[in-house]
Amino acid sequence: MSDSSSTQRSWLGIALVAGSAVAWSYGGAIQRFIGVEDGWTIVFWRCLFAGLFLLAFMLIRDGLAGTIRLFRALGWPGAFIAAGFASVSTLFVLAVTMTPVANVVLFMASIPLFAALLARIVLGEPITPVTWGAIGAVILGVGIMVSSSIGEGGSPLGLALAAAIPAIFACMTVVTRRYPGIRMTPAACGGSFIACLIAATQAGAFAVGLQDLALLFCFGALNLGLGMALYVTGARMIPSALAALLGTGEMILAPIWMVLLHNEIPSARTIIGGALVMAALFTYLISHARQSRRPLPTAAA
Repeated sequence: MSDSSSTQRSWLGIALVAGSAVAWSYGGAIQRFIGVEDGWTIVFWRCLFAGLFLLAFMLIRDGLAGTIRLFRALGWPGAFIAAGFASVSTLFVLAVTMTPVANVVLFMASIPLFAALLARIVLGEPITPVTWGAIGAVILGVGIMVSSSIGEGGSPLGLALAAAIPAIFACMTVVTRRYPGIRMTPAACGGSFIACLIAATQAGAFAVGLQDLALLFCFGALNLGLGMALYVTGARMIPSALAALLGTGEMILAPIWMVLLHNEIPSARTIIGGALVMAALFTYLISHARQSRRPLPTAAA
């Protein structure tokens, strides 16, 4: 591949991964517009549309035979990732119904650091002093955010659901490190349908208005599904550290959308705690990128 082609490929990868961060960032803002009160009904429709979008994406990209092969090749590690994706997709919706969006996405910003800690416990991967410091800063920042929400009458259950998201994602990350051949698109597609089926047993009703149905389509297909499709395509073209840094755009943009569209302004302590979490995340990712003097591997897709 020529230098020009390689450069164009890199810029395309950057644009796709940045686009995935933008697509994922407006999920909470869309959910606030939806008039459906039952969180399980929202999960059902969102995950149904997301699963159908990802299935169509694979059929177009890989064809029918290729899509079938992708699902057959998942194995138990892929099934674990699918179950994890189903869990976090459900928890996000339920948590946003109970607590400010900023709290949820800033909890999610700690995923790489929780994953590093779990990888140390499970896989024996070393943790540098910078990473230990970043983990400590995240714990402090999350504590400040939690104290703010509780002090303002926030839902402890909503905070617990939000806190479960990075824990589950960390487990998924460790599994993908142990089994790097896992393909995320079929796992995410299967996870979406799993969440849809579980929500179908819990939802009080399935009927929604036409406007809400359009919003639910955007919430599932254009937020969850499109974000995943953009990421798995672009992450193959750029170093994993760069993909992770670009992915932090989701955590930065999500609270901004809430302020602009819903006037949901985070409290002072949420801003302080979130700033600590984001600073720790940036410090960890930049340090991780600098540690490797070899060309960085492309992100696992």
